[in-house]
Amino acid sequence: MDKSLSESLLQQLKESFFSGELLPGTELVSQRRMSESKGLSRSTVREAIGQLEAEGYVEVRHGGKTRVKNLLEPYFNMPIEGVSALGDNVDFQRQVMDVRAMLEGEAAFYAATRATDAQLQALDAEYQRMQKRGQGETTLEKAKDDLRFHMMIAESSHHLLIICFSQLFYTRFFNAIYGVLTRTLQKYGRYPDGIRSQHGAIHQAIMAREAENARTAATEHILYTRRHLDE
Repeated sequence: MDKSLSESLLQQLKESFFSGELLPGTELVSQRRMSESKGLSRSTVREAIGQLEAEGYVEVRHGGKTRVKNLLEPYFNMPIEGVSALGDNVDFQRQVMDVRAMLEGEAAFYAATRATDAQLQALDAEYQRMQKRGQGETTLEKAKDDLRFHMMIAESSHHLLIICFSQLFYTRFFNAIYGVLTRTLQKYGRYPDGIRSQHGAIHQAIMAREAENARTAATEHILYTRRHLDE
């Protein structure tokens, strides 16, 4: 086995992680397929994957499937007890929205700058589906649709920390995010009027690759919802 070839493949795979080309949670192609596509021996590929696993970038599951790890996960373990109750705590909901405003503004900025054409097409398709949905949807479905749109933006940012943090943040604090929408609907009896147009502004700015406008639109979108908690 040529050690230099293994080290070269190792660096290529790491670059794919750092650039957001390989997203946390996705599975790598099999070692056989990777060997064939890159013209390398199986032992060379096996050595590189083994080193990635040793350094904590991937985990090799039963059956040989290799999954990209979320590098922030070991540092994001809040105690489980009592977390679900935080979803109904309005002070905690405000904190979650504060973080979302910063996070989603930056995600939108980098998505407008770095998203591939294929990612823009996928984001546009999701936005068009969002426009057709809504009638008859439950509050839970609305919350999931909203986060799916924003998670796609984060994954299109090609910013490793934004992607990793967004995945963990949306999953860990979904109850609080869902709670914000539930509280708003109970208070006003409807989805806030500005949400649809704000999604449109975010979508338009990212599709036009207007990074600053995308950041402003995404930030204001979250702050608009947050203000409903204070009224």
